[in-house]
Amino acid sequence: MKRLFATLLALTMALSLAACGAKKDQPAASNPAASSAPAASSAAASEPAELEGDLVLYSSMTEGDLDALITCFNEKYPNIEVEVVNGSAGELTTRLAGEASNPVGDMVWGGMADSDGDRYSDIFEAWVSEYDNETISGYSTPNGLYSMDHLSTVVFCVNEELEAQLGLEIDSYEDLLDPKLKGQIIFSDPNSSSAAWNNLSNIMAVYGTDSDEAWAYIEKLMPNLVIAGSSSACFKSVQQGEYVVGLTYEDGAVNLIKDGATNIRLQYPSEGTSATAFGCALVKNGPNPENAKAMIDFLCSAEGQTALAAYQEGTLRYTNANYEVPENAWLTPSNEMKWVDRDVKYMTENKDAILEHWNDLWAAVVG
Repeated sequence: MKRLFATLLALTMALSLAACGAKKDQPAASNPAASSAPAASSAAASEPAELEGDLVLYSSMTEGDLDALITCFNEKYPNIEVEVVNGSAGELTTRLAGEASNPVGDMVWGGMADSDGDRYSDIFEAWVSEYDNETISGYSTPNGLYSMDHLSTVVFCVNEELEAQLGLEIDSYEDLLDPKLKGQIIFSDPNSSSAAWNNLSNIMAVYGTDSDEAWAYIEKLMPNLVIAGSSSACFKSVQQGEYVVGLTYEDGAVNLIKDGATNIRLQYPSEGTSATAFGCALVKNGPNPENAKAMIDFLCSAEGQTALAAYQEGTLRYTNANYEVPENAWLTPSNEMKWVDRDVKYMTENKDAILEHWNDLWAAVVG
């Protein structure tokens, strides 16, 4: 079955098919903030409904993520034809707002963050997956609009060759303040990048949310930063040797390692890491709501997340407390990491003020 990627410029490309494959016996998922797994929904073992027809998926996820989802989803729902419109979260939500009177898309996957609040309530239905009660503690739906399916965890991408040349061992936030790293740390713009906001939120979680200590640290860090035009530059340019460190997210960087990069490593800040939860949402009055609901439920179920994790060899950290992590996972197990709590509610409610403070400080420090 042919899968189409439709860009915002109406360019298309074919999606390749590959089987998800049979799963080996796998260890139980190790997840941040999960003390015990909620009981799995009885619907998880039920037979899928005989759904068919079209599904238009708006997504900011990577080609690899989309290939995994569509391949595994079509193993369960072979008669649903999936078309993908790819773009950034901002591009997709702007497009949905413009199409509101006659929606084309059925759902959105990716770019919908737990820090968004209710800003998109005009384009999404107030509906969430039946598996929301299986989500690990602290990462269930923040607004009744999003079903949270995966985490974007804060990490440093470190070029080990350049690190060695500078005589540094970069493990912590304090290490990033070394004068040798002036202009050597790449970071995206928190005004427009969810990855940058994720990293800024983690600094707040470590040093105190909107505290004097956090802002004092950020002020000392700023001379070492270079602002990138895209979040992917924060790992790609480090691997290419342009910068020593990128403040980024783990699934972006780990795929470079999976694809053969040997000069970089993922370093979780020793003070602690945290994650932004990202999810999917049902478009209000979309043309194929039942098909979209089936995909959202698949994305949020232990069954679906286990299949996706196995297909991708564990390069994305999922949210269902019952999903199984493959033995060959590329990501560090959650129980081997130090986690810090972030105040998502405060950060969401005060985002504009925090960004204004960041922009004023950046102008004063960097000019």
